[in-house]
Amino acid sequence: MLEKCLRLEADGVTWAPPKGKPIIRDISLSIKAGDRLAIIGPNGAGKSTLLRCLYRGIRPQRGSVRLDGIDLWSIGPRETAQRIAVVLQETPGDFPFSVRDVVMMGRIPHRKGMARWSEEDHAATAAALVRLELKHLALRQFASLSGGEKQRVLIARALAQQPELIILDEPTNHLDIRHQLEILELLKGLGLTIITTLHDINHAADFATHVAVLDSGRLTGHGLPSDVLTAERISSAFRVEARHQIAGDTSHRFSFSLR
Repeated sequence: MLEKCLRLEADGVTWAPPKGKPIIRDISLSIKAGDRLAIIGPNGAGKSTLLRCLYRGIRPQRGSVRLDGIDLWSIGPRETAQRIAVVLQETPGDFPFSVRDVVMMGRIPHRKGMARWSEEDHAATAAALVRLELKHLALRQFASLSGGEKQRVLIARALAQQPELIILDEPTNHLDIRHQLEILELLKGLGLTIITTLHDINHAADFATHVAVLDSGRLTGHGLPSDVLTAERISSAFRVEARHQIAGDTSHRFSFSLR
């Protein structure tokens, strides 16, 4: 049994498609237990590719990803899935399953062969439904839900997995402002280690304990939001004119215009 994950580290991670140019180059960063890391950058910066390397979706051509100092590719896919849960953008919206069934899928990494679901599986699923306030929707068809409800179900599925780390790719994408804020507050309230990509810089500043900025496949900043999210760095990465405004004592906001 592997020890509880205290740190995920990427060291010099580089990945390129066959016969193509590198999409990410020499990325090094780390996240400790309880941290919330937001990865930001323009479209095409390599955010989703970096996530795939971090959850063992693709193997870096150079560099390494480690959990507590153990190379991710030496652990194995089942053990990795028991420790890292992933919520992706590409999940289809027409699952022919109930909400309970979708959440129960999070228990697959813990299931032994074709054995029936255990009491522990049912308990973990029920707890996730309650935690995400989905108990009243348990028998509804997943396809019938709103975008915000579907996202909550997918996060509940990840929670039922009982991971040490949750990785999400643009969890607020295609949601209206209210549902974006609800999802981010929900994630903050889970008390888990989280790595997520986000489009909205202001959301990243509010949500994350740490921020990483990608620009053309390279890491241009990594650290506390107050240190990393500068007008100069954001203007350079997104090719806009960014202006930093302090709202109140601690809240930071950016406004943008074309150069």
